[in-house]
Amino acid sequence: MWPDTRLLDLFGIEVPIVQAPMAAATGVEMAVAVAKAGGLGSLPCAMLAADKIRSGVTEIRSHTDRPINLNFFCHVAPDSDVARERAWLKCLAPYYAELGAAPPALPLNAGLVPFGEDTCSLVEELRPEVTSFHFGLPALDLLQRVKAAGCRVLSSATSVREARWLYENGADVVIAQGAEAGGHRGMFIETDVDTQIGTFALVPQIVDAVPVPVIAAGGIADARGVAAAFALGAAGVQIGTAYLRAPEAHISELHRAALKKPEPATVITNVLTGRPARAILNRFIKEQGPIASEAPAFPLATQDSLPLRTKAEAKGSADFSSFWSGEARALGRDMNAEDLTRAIAEESLARLRSLTQVSGKR
Repeated sequence: MWPDTRLLDLFGIEVPIVQAPMAAATGVEMAVAVAKAGGLGSLPCAMLAADKIRSGVTEIRSHTDRPINLNFFCHVAPDSDVARERAWLKCLAPYYAELGAAPPALPLNAGLVPFGEDTCSLVEELRPEVTSFHFGLPALDLLQRVKAAGCRVLSSATSVREARWLYENGADVVIAQGAEAGGHRGMFIETDVDTQIGTFALVPQIVDAVPVPVIAAGGIADARGVAAAFALGAAGVQIGTAYLRAPEAHISELHRAALKKPEPATVITNVLTGRPARAILNRFIKEQGPIASEAPAFPLATQDSLPLRTKAEAKGSADFSSFWSGEARALGRDMNAEDLTRAIAEESLARLRSLTQVSGKR
């Protein structure tokens, strides 16, 4: 019934909807709910220790035998630059004084470790149907091991150049991440966020550039976006922000409330983590960014903003919060993730049928 079934056939799923693996915001419950509805549920693993990933997959498997996706980061681990870190903390000193927060000790601790030998061995052990990566792909020898474990491989591209690189280096599917998408840009070749284009300009260009299925991501939250993505040649969609209003999402009540308001706008900023990401505009982003060349490299800057966020949120303020959100948050609905997946799929099929009928009458 879908106009392109390549994604369904490749993953063994029923509806061409991939739940975006939003680190710290989603987990086992979300992955299970989306999988039960026939989509591809995703477990974000970049911030999880090996035992948490293992227990998470075990729990998912206890609820469903449908395909799942494990997601990892492939960022380059930052070099220590204490002088830069000290200078940034000096810029933030007034905020620490205002909130009575203690700044982190130097050198900053990166915390997030990119995909490597240990995580590769874990993937070989757990053998998920799909493994996805953000910020490129792992080293070739690791990628070959992931594929030998039977995993289909996805990664995000923010440009045609990145899409071609992903295909040439082993990706089975390319996620076309438009500028509208919430959270971190998947950029790994591109460096200038000002040059990034929107989803519905990016998708057809990537479709024309690579022979593998393309997933559209960014600004898609309902049947209209899904139908548009298929019309432009995508084989499926990845949905993120729309799932954050589901009860399965692990976000604060402040974040939930912000997602339901049309203002303030979202903006791409690096001051929260050190890497460009789309978030709801707040005081900190406005005063220090949106893009600040002085911010420590990803993910070091997270350690600077975290104490401020914790103190402010305890007082009911989102002035320093990393409220990730795409540009289509106003299209979100208060539904559980399983029902939302089914609703979007059913409404999308109805819209696609309607468009086909209209086209056939001309």
